[in-house]
Amino acid sequence: MRPVQCPACGNQVLCEKFSPAHTSVQWTADAAVACAEFREQVGRGASSARIRTCRSLRAGIERAVADGTLEVGDVRVDV
Repeated sequence: MRPVQCPACGNQVLCEKFSPAHTSVQWTADAAVACAEFREQVGRGASSARIRTCRSLRAGIERAVADGTLEVGDVRVDV
């Protein structure tokens, strides 16, 4: 997993891209505290565990892929 910083709030998450469509994100701080978008949704009654991501973080992840900071890799399972 690679660190990626949200361009809006500066929160850092750990990311891994298995394919263009599959992104794994591990929050390193409480999302409902660190992220304004999460905080807003939680304030309206949503569970932070059910919120997939914020738009700004998604843009930061896409930028990291575009600049090569976060590589899209193949998932290999040895059986």
